[in-house]
Amino acid sequence: MNTFHKMYIIGRGALHTMDRRQKKTRQAIIDAFVKLLTKTSYEKVSVKDIIDAADVGRSTFYSHFETKDDLARQICFELFDHIFSPVIPPCSTHNFPEMPQNTETRITHILYHLRDKREYYLGIINYDDGTLFLGFFRDYMLQNVSIKMSGSYDEYSQRVPEDFLINSLTSSFVGMIRWWLKNKMNPGPEVVAGYYMALINPAIAEFQTKGE
Repeated sequence: MNTFHKMYIIGRGALHTMDRRQKKTRQAIIDAFVKLLTKTSYEKVSVKDIIDAADVGRSTFYSHFETKDDLARQICFELFDHIFSPVIPPCSTHNFPEMPQNTETRITHILYHLRDKREYYLGIINYDDGTLFLGFFRDYMLQNVSIKMSGSYDEYSQRVPEDFLINSLTSSFVGMIRWWLKNKMNPGPEVVAGYYMALINPAIAEFQTKGE
């Protein structure tokens, strides 16, 4: 487990013990960061900009987040936690109660989130040609998600380590998102998820949360 992921695990545990005031302050920091990203690029946003916009002290910021990258990482990891939860929860703009809780549904779900809350994620996704978001997604997958090989691919599993497979899948996933953004998020999430599944189906049967 890398240092950033340890920090996220600690932060996620701390989130459950925060009182209402602390959660409100944390959300104010996140909202200020997101708002700044709608006006300027990720690399130009400083911690000072964030604390000024959130109207909090520097020590308050650092009591919640180690760095700006840690803030971005925790925003993304909370999204991934939501997407890879054992049962996909309903949301205000999309709901899959009758859909199988499989990889294609999860991919569709994350695309809906990226579209519905684009202001939360696009500044992070677009930074450094997607490298930062790709790293967050890869780290999360390596630590939290296992891959069940498809029957036709399983015989090669000894030759293809899971971390290599995850690296390839996450790279293609971020490439798919960038293609989708270039096309102004058209076609819809279900169609794009179908494209991605057609690409990866020969290799995998299912993404599974580790520990299930």
